[in-house]
Amino acid sequence: MKFAGIIPARFASSRFPGKPLAMIGNKSMVQRVYEQAMACTGLDVVAVATDDERIANHVTNFGGVALLTSPNHPSGTDRCLEAAFLLNGAADAVINIQGDEPFIRPDQISAVIELIRQGASIATLAIPIAPEIAIDPNKVKLVRDQNGKALYFSRSPIPFLREPIEMERSPYLKHLGIYGYRLRTLREIAALPVSPLEQSEKLEQLRWLENGYAIHVSITDFESPAIDTPEDLRSVLNSKDLF
Repeated sequence: MKFAGIIPARFASSRFPGKPLAMIGNKSMVQRVYEQAMACTGLDVVAVATDDERIANHVTNFGGVALLTSPNHPSGTDRCLEAAFLLNGAADAVINIQGDEPFIRPDQISAVIELIRQGASIATLAIPIAPEIAIDPNKVKLVRDQNGKALYFSRSPIPFLREPIEMERSPYLKHLGIYGYRLRTLREIAALPVSPLEQSEKLEQLRWLENGYAIHVSITDFESPAIDTPEDLRSVLNSKDLF
């Protein structure tokens, strides 16, 4: 099975226009993501999928592969599907790697690849978090069944603890936004209409669950900082632990 690492990268971010080209040290954000993906030995090809020629030219200039995609895609999932078609059969499965996580680890990408190799149609990652973090609606939580498949994703703290109980570790898992899909499955989920639960929580993955698709979840112990705003970037630049 051949795997493509696709990095969706838009220029017109409402909270941080031009974010993929923001400099982190001596490299742009998108270059750092690209190089982390290239360090994952399980990927057969890595490409940036963008709707902007400035980003495409930048990627080409540092030696990367850039794919110009439609500016009308509603989500990174749809952009990944077009990129997979543009690769013209170069992959049987796609790993959707967030373009705003410049410190994602190659082994985390490998963990998602391994789930697909083991038979998953859709795979992702989660990390244990403390209860005080779980109350933040901007942190998406999930619960899994005993086979590691997602039961539900929510902006609310799940599971709800009706009574305080002693546990060796927090019951809360935060979802990390990396996905792996078999190409056939990616085609199918991109064609699905918006679902009621997705509309309620504003979480695309609920559309897939509502339509009966299983999402396998691997647990990681590292969370790479996502950069959504200029303030996030300043925080990363002030962190000595990341460089």
